[in-house]
Amino acid sequence: MAKVSKNAKVAQRAANVGSGRDFVKVVKPIKDPVTGKYSYKEVMVHKDKVKDFFAEK
Repeated sequence: MAKVSKNAKVAQRAANVGSGRDFVKVVKPIKDPVTGKYSYKEVMVHKDKVKDFFAEK
């Protein structure tokens, strides 16, 4: 079984920039003011924009 060096993995990550691996699924609970029940918003967001997604109302 062949081993892959750490440097090869880093080069491969650099080649995959912009691929689907940069996105994560986030789930945000949203409370209904009338009933008090929660609904959930699920979105695929770029991993650099996760904090912005949770900061917005």
